[in-house]
Amino acid sequence: MKRLIAGSVLAMLWYGWAVAAAPVWKAQKEGEVIYLGGTFHLLTEADYPLPAEFDRAYKASDVLVFETDIALLQEPATQQKLLARAVYSDGSTIDQHLSPKVYAELSAYCEANDIPLQALRQVRPSLLMVTLTIMELNRLGVVRQGVDQYFHDLARQEGKRIEKLETVDEQLDYLVTMADGYEDDFVTYSLRDLKKSREKFDAMSAAWRRGDDGKLAELLAADFRKEEPRLYRKLITERNRKWLPLIADGGKPRRTKFILVGAAHLVGEEGIIAALRKKGYRVEKL
Repeated sequence: MKRLIAGSVLAMLWYGWAVAAAPVWKAQKEGEVIYLGGTFHLLTEADYPLPAEFDRAYKASDVLVFETDIALLQEPATQQKLLARAVYSDGSTIDQHLSPKVYAELSAYCEANDIPLQALRQVRPSLLMVTLTIMELNRLGVVRQGVDQYFHDLARQEGKRIEKLETVDEQLDYLVTMADGYEDDFVTYSLRDLKKSREKFDAMSAAWRRGDDGKLAELLAADFRKEEPRLYRKLITERNRKWLPLIADGGKPRRTKFILVGAAHLVGEEGIIAALRKKGYRVEKL
């Protein structure tokens, strides 16, 4: 079970919380060129080959920029660090951090899906719900590596420069603590999302393929922001503000960058695309 938790959480961490993708954009200002691709974190076999826009952006870029250090994230030491933080250090269990009503809903979901909740009672809610999300996606056939991992491996093979927007420790901290203080709301929202996972996954996949960023913004940013504003602010808004100076750095030194991050960071009113336009960049889809 520990291996399942580590593998599931690391898979989600490579690409951020939202399991979705977006078109590829090209942002330009005073000779600076930035490509931005919303990443599909986990894919089905049918999703390959990837849309041609991703390959065009990759070939045109000197530097690939990911959310974090993907290679370090996969190191055994990182997995051990994650597992050490995955459980409550004071020996408490998840039922002590949830209301009886919400814990009953969680128990009912696990029982209906043959998931041994008893073996996971010491796991923190944020990590538990990520694990359940990955398990559900696996049942839907979402089993192959995502866009980030694909291009990370390709860049290493071809010797392209790779950079990151935040450290692995920062990503681990976001994941471990994101439900703290409102565990009931987080678990309730996650369970509701799990129950309509097939419908949402199909809708996001279709929007990705046709390049419908408006629909993606609705599915990812609008619903998320409305239903969980505190979590949205912590995982999306605040991180976007920290990342923006690293993304739009004035092209010094002059390099063409390909930014690959979870699509929830790109779309919507507080997304990176909107922020770049406010800074005077001309942004268009490939």
